[in-house]
Amino acid sequence: MQPRVTVITLGVEDLERAVAFYRDGLGLSTAGIIGKEFENGAVAFFDLQHGLRLALWPRSSIAADTGLPLRAGGPLEFTLGHNVLSKAEVDAVMQQAAKAGAAVVKAAADTFYGGYAGYFTDPDGHLWEAVYNPQLLPEAGTD
Repeated sequence: MQPRVTVITLGVEDLERAVAFYRDGLGLSTAGIIGKEFENGAVAFFDLQHGLRLALWPRSSIAADTGLPLRAGGPLEFTLGHNVLSKAEVDAVMQQAAKAGAAVVKAAADTFYGGYAGYFTDPDGHLWEAVYNPQLLPEAGTD
């Protein structure tokens, strides 16, 4: 197995609501919901950076596809990190997410490692960290 990730799939309760949050609220680009013609096929993809996509897929569809029992996940199972170049950008991301309907879990503040970060959850409870870490700056054009 090669050490790369090409798709991060988030299980969601309401696909249209989730698409609206990421597209309209956070400004991510998407062609919208595709695959509606297939049972359990409706999904939306967002290009994040070269070679990486975010997929939104109903939890019920993931359960049907995998054969696992349907259950809602918890926000502590994983976090998605959005690294930016400054404290001001962290504040801007947090404000944009809140305006889009995110729940702010932890307001942005200085961190123990010399950075600055805050947490929010999307409408399905997925935990995002908006973070400025001077030791881990994103590549230009990939954030």
